[in-house]
Amino acid sequence: MPSPLLIDSHVHLSPSSTSEPPSLTEYHTTTTTTTSSPQPLTGLILIGPDPSNHDTPLRELASMSQVTTTPAPKVLALIPNAPLPSDPAKLEEYLAQAEQEAGAEAWKRVRGFRYLLRGGDKAVRGAALEEGVVEGLKVLGRRGFVVEVALERGGRAQLEEVVEMVGRAHEGVGEGEEVVFVLDHLCKPDLTIINQADPSFLAWRSAMFTLGKSTRTYLKLSGCLSELPEGLKSRSAEDIFSAMVPWLAVVVAAFGPRRLMFGSDWPACTAGVGDDAWGKWRRVVEMVCDLAGLSEEDQAMLWGGTAKEAYGLEI
Repeated sequence: MPSPLLIDSHVHLSPSSTSEPPSLTEYHTTTTTTTSSPQPLTGLILIGPDPSNHDTPLRELASMSQVTTTPAPKVLALIPNAPLPSDPAKLEEYLAQAEQEAGAEAWKRVRGFRYLLRGGDKAVRGAALEEGVVEGLKVLGRRGFVVEVALERGGRAQLEEVVEMVGRAHEGVGEGEEVVFVLDHLCKPDLTIINQADPSFLAWRSAMFTLGKSTRTYLKLSGCLSELPEGLKSRSAEDIFSAMVPWLAVVVAAFGPRRLMFGSDWPACTAGVGDDAWGKWRRVVEMVCDLAGLSEEDQAMLWGGTAKEAYGLEI
């Protein structure tokens, strides 16, 4: 039986003009020095940075494409930010330009695009449901691209729109052409909530179980360390796990191990946590596996198999 995969499904880097950006070297050092597990890292999914830091999606993609030239750790897929909302014709035009900008080798690794919904409950209502957005999602699905959905913390109304957006994007689409959604960071619940009867927690839990019914939708165990209360960030992995059990139990029940995937959200995960953040979060996810009583096969999916399936990786 081949060794299980270990794929970090959520990494942000800052590409430079050099063949090996320092941030990639730092990431490699982090993954090899902050964990005691003998399992080697198979590779990573490189996610586009905050789009406000770049002039255009094409420039962002060009920068991300530089990282694919490095031998280790291996960049298995690129997920740049998507120019949404956009009408289908403009999106098709962008895809053609993006393929040319990335180059043949990097374009093979573009497995999808990131859709960042900003503003939480202060966002414009209906932004995720605009016709241009929904039709654009269908275009990406027909082209075989994944759509990575990122929300801001605690946006209840925004999360409700995402639930509806997923449903609309799959309406009237041929079998096998429905767009695959990957939801980042547990959909950013408010991890500072103590009372599980809080309306915000209940709304998030309801959305998780609704989204979990869509077999074309996956969820990342990622992005949580930076969202923790400040006093908890520096605590042990065991303490962090204990505090997060209510949220972790919900996503395991809603999605199951075969539609959950490990992601570090490096380097954002180190803010307030320290250089051991990668290893600490990996330990938390190990305890999730223990909590759920996952079989070796199910654990193999969570650590790498789910990411391989969701992104269509050939490894």
